[in-house]
Amino acid sequence: MEKRFPLTPFGKTLWTRDKARSIREQLETELARRAPGDTLVIDMKGIEAFDFSFANEFFGKVLLTLPRAYPHKFVIVEGLNSYTRENLISALESLGLAMIERQKKKLSLIGKVHPTDTITFETIAKAKAAVTAAALSNALSMNVTAVNERLTKLTNLGLLRRERGQSEAGREQYEYAIPA
Repeated sequence: MEKRFPLTPFGKTLWTRDKARSIREQLETELARRAPGDTLVIDMKGIEAFDFSFANEFFGKVLLTLPRAYPHKFVIVEGLNSYTRENLISALESLGLAMIERQKKKLSLIGKVHPTDTITFETIAKAKAAVTAAALSNALSMNVTAVNERLTKLTNLGLLRRERGQSEAGREQYEYAIPA
C-alpha cells in the first residue's frame, strides 16, 4: 500500500537541521505505522527550496536507517522541481546514498548511483513484474553471480523489494521488484 507524506505543510522553503529533525521524526512515526511492503511517498510538490543541512538530516538519516530500522518498507520522492532535484542529488551523492524518484509515473534512481545499478533498476522496472536473478541474468547478458551482487546491493539500500518464490523445479528462489 502507498501512503503520501507531503512536505508543504512545513513551508515552501525548508531550512536547518532542527526543522528537518522534527519533520523526520514525524516521517519515522509514519514509517513505523506502515506494514511490511508499504511505500511512503515523500511529496515535494510546492517545495521551492531546501538547504544541505535539511537534506542531510531529513533524507540522509531516513535513508541510512531505512533498511535496518524499517525492513521491507520503502520511501520514494516525488514532485521535485529542477532546483530541489539538483540539491537532493548533491546531498545524496555527498552521503553516498541513493533513492527512488517518481516523475510522471516513471521511477528512476537519484543520488550516488553506479551506471550498472541504474541499468539493473531500469530493467526490473521495465519488467513490470517480479523477476528472478536468472531472468535478469538473461536480460542483461551477465552471469548470475554478478547479477546477484547488484540485486543484493540495491536490496540492502532499500531500493528493491525481495520476496521468496519457487522455481518451476520446486527450488526456493528470490524474486525482485520495484517498490511501487
